[in-house]
Amino acid sequence: MLSVQNVTKRFGGLAAVKDVSFEVETGSIVGLIGPNGSGKTTLFNVISGVYPLTGGTVTFDGRDISSMESSRVANLGLVRTFQIVKPFNELSVLDNVVAGAFQRCRNRDEAEDKAMVAMKMLDLAQYKDTLAKNLTLAAKKRLEIARILSTDPKMIMLDEVMGGLNPQETEQLVETVHRLHELGITMLIIEHKMKCIMELSSKVIVLNNGQLIAMGTPQAVVKDPEVIKAYLGADYNVESY
Repeated sequence: MLSVQNVTKRFGGLAAVKDVSFEVETGSIVGLIGPNGSGKTTLFNVISGVYPLTGGTVTFDGRDISSMESSRVANLGLVRTFQIVKPFNELSVLDNVVAGAFQRCRNRDEAEDKAMVAMKMLDLAQYKDTLAKNLTLAAKKRLEIARILSTDPKMIMLDEVMGGLNPQETEQLVETVHRLHELGITMLIIEHKMKCIMELSSKVIVLNNGQLIAMGTPQAVVKDPEVIKAYLGADYNVESY
């Protein structure tokens, strides 16, 4: 579904992402982990067309999207959330999701129907007339996902959607990700909560200082000495996961 080959992103003399290559198979959930500042969100921004590439190629569903703007990338079915939630605060929850549905729809009735399907999937239907600014953080995170779900995506990239949530909220969102996966949606997920990564991912990619340092099954990656040194720490207990 997604192929990233030798991707590099420089900001002046700083290489935030350096020669990174990996693939995301159709129908899979792939985790992307690494310490803060390792280049994870920059990589998301490059893949989704927010930042232009410095080098390398990105292919999505058989098409080269390396130089595409983010709106064209989204039109192809590759969409993402952002680490900091940014709803349209003065609009209702329904209108926030309708805004996403207009990616595919050409009239309000059709957009509302599609939005309501996404909102029910994310347990937001009861808040359809609530202003987005009045939602809890957990509900705002679900709203971000509902908005991209309403675009009928082939693949979604989630940037720390579980950050800041309590254990119960986190577990509810993990269940939501499972439901989306059952719909056949491919996923690439940035997440610091290793329990979630271990539960959800079939493959994990690890970045450090902008470079790929490990890739494999979750069980293999958490035992990798370089990953332990760079990210997990010497006190990390593999058996707890």
